[in-house]
Amino acid sequence: MRAAVYRRPGPAAEVLEVVELEVPEPGPGQVRVRIATSGINPTDWKTRAGFAGRTPDWFQVPHHDGAGVVDAVGDGVTDLQVGQRVWLYLAAFHNRYGTAAEFAVVPAERAVPLPDGASDDLGACLGIPALTAAHCLGGNPGELAGRTVLVAGGAGAVGHFAIELAKHAGARVVATVSSDEKRALAEKAGADLVVRYTDPDAARRIRDVAGPVDRIVEVALATNLDLDMAVLGAPGTIAVYATEGELALPVGEFMKANTTLEFVLLYGVSPHRLAAAVRWTSDALARGALSALPVLPHSLDEVARAHETAEQAPPGKVVLRLAAH
Repeated sequence: MRAAVYRRPGPAAEVLEVVELEVPEPGPGQVRVRIATSGINPTDWKTRAGFAGRTPDWFQVPHHDGAGVVDAVGDGVTDLQVGQRVWLYLAAFHNRYGTAAEFAVVPAERAVPLPDGASDDLGACLGIPALTAAHCLGGNPGELAGRTVLVAGGAGAVGHFAIELAKHAGARVVATVSSDEKRALAEKAGADLVVRYTDPDAARRIRDVAGPVDRIVEVALATNLDLDMAVLGAPGTIAVYATEGELALPVGEFMKANTTLEFVLLYGVSPHRLAAAVRWTSDALARGALSALPVLPHSLDEVARAHETAEQAPPGKVVLRLAAH
């Protein structure tokens, strides 16, 4: 099979190459998926670049997320069938075969049925962003009905799905963005109110329209801390899924408001809570509540260029298309 690999961390153009590999066989509890579309997340290019401090022991096929068709099943797999469309998550986690290849072999629980009405591009957009969003929203859609959620960075991948999942659960959703282009994306996702986080009256507008916020899905806590504190209700929760370096926290103010501060990294989420996020995402997907981000497609041979594009954090989702669309 043709696959993108890297054998050491470093710049995309220096370490990524497309090679021929033997098609891997699924072991017990695993499935093999013929990949149609492979999604690129920040964690994918950051790991390749060396920010995770890991060097492959032989080679690594990158990318956690993707969509395709089950090609073979290992012993003990009963919930998936050959020929079934699926979306994948955490494919490259403790696994040599990520989705940047014609085939990937993954544990069966990381391959989730993809409805006929959902495109491969949408399937490849899910994975880490949608599951992170569901977890940051509390993992239980039944607890969000009638609540108010603030999504910081509403045009990003996690922000996009946080808006759609929260709206599907019956929440009122406010989103912050940094440009008119991103405002349009957050509004298209269904946010009830979209404001620029740099506007001096952002907090007032949020309070006037939405009142105190029950939960914040936060991408940049240091940048947004003052705004978050100005609009968060008491008690309230801030779920943080991205890093900005060191930060001094107003512990006394948080204590007075009984604020809950959660730090979220999907790799460390318990299997029980991860399964809850998968269920929420799958239910919303089946009901047509989730949509693909604007897609920036590349071929497998353009994998280095695709990584370089993803590093620039453009609006939308950078993907590799391995099958005809």
